[in-house]
Amino acid sequence: MTTTTPATRPANPRFSSGPCAKPPTWTLDALADAPLGRSHRAATGKAKLKQAIDLTAEILGVPEGYRVGIVPASDTGAVEMAMWSLLGARPVEMVAWESFGEGWVTDAVKQLKLDARVHRADYGQIVDMATLDYDRDVVFTWNGTTSGVRMAHGDMIPADRAGLTICDATSAAFAQDLPWDKLDVVTFSWQKVMGGEAAHGMLILSPRAVERLETHTPAWPLPKIFRLTSKGKLIEGIFVGETINTPSMLAVEDYLVALKWGQAIGGLPALMARADANAQAIWDFCAARDWIDNLAVDPATRSNTSVCLKFTDPRITDGAAFAKAVAKRLETEGAALDVGAYRDAPAGLRIWCGATVELADVTAMLAWLDWAFQTEIAALSA
Repeated sequence: MTTTTPATRPANPRFSSGPCAKPPTWTLDALADAPLGRSHRAATGKAKLKQAIDLTAEILGVPEGYRVGIVPASDTGAVEMAMWSLLGARPVEMVAWESFGEGWVTDAVKQLKLDARVHRADYGQIVDMATLDYDRDVVFTWNGTTSGVRMAHGDMIPADRAGLTICDATSAAFAQDLPWDKLDVVTFSWQKVMGGEAAHGMLILSPRAVERLETHTPAWPLPKIFRLTSKGKLIEGIFVGETINTPSMLAVEDYLVALKWGQAIGGLPALMARADANAQAIWDFCAARDWIDNLAVDPATRSNTSVCLKFTDPRITDGAAFAKAVAKRLETEGAALDVGAYRDAPAGLRIWCGATVELADVTAMLAWLDWAFQTEIAALSA
């Protein structure tokens, strides 16, 4: 801990948890091949969309027989589409240990009015997933973007389950190992680990999910933007690039640039390793200091992307004000942007460590965090 102003700032101080930092080699010139002013239904547009789907499946290792589609409204749209289209055939287990999971609970209970059992855990903790009934449908987040808590593995999900598992993996995909055989629906957005632009989501369906779609008719009306079937059959076009509504071809090109970068550096193993190294630097920083700690209680469930921290110094009497002051000081100094905790989360910091973030920038930022903490503590007693 030091009161000396650090000599080096991060080359890229963007540590927002979404939209996240661009890949380190990204430039605006890389988007020059985007077919702007062209129909997404033209051959060139469809080819770009299909390439985005195929590269996504290739890098993530999505099994043969699973469908990968581009859908509207980011991860939120993908989750809502899955819930409104698939649920209702069985009772459901709703799981929440952070803000977005709580949002899915609200939709299931208050909007769809499902036969639902709700399982909750406080921020920093996780529901015991082994206690769930997997003969029911199960809706959960893999990585809590607002809590910094993630699933350590999927071993507790039985292979012979009768229900579907619907997994919001928006801050996990491309940075964590997703067990595809345990997941029937996976959703995420481009704006997280790959640093893409907002408003586009990905929906990945297992054969079991497709079967449900083709045999189950929801009891509620479905808006056009949620419809995945026509005359009882899956709309296959969605999963080859024929999107439900008009996508931004500039955003598609941006996602392709990120995917090609990820492929070039070594694919999923390399992307995961970069996130792991970034997060480990912060964990080591916390372990060496008695005034800051990981919000995640169990080290096995610490997120390697949205790393959430809490201040533990007993001299801090107003945690929210102190955390905001530290975050503001880091922003003012150009050392870290957008690192305040999520509005519904406990007071503290949230630092994005996904694969597009450089380890050198994390290391430089941490020196500034040390300085900012000391400076704010000194101000408390001034």
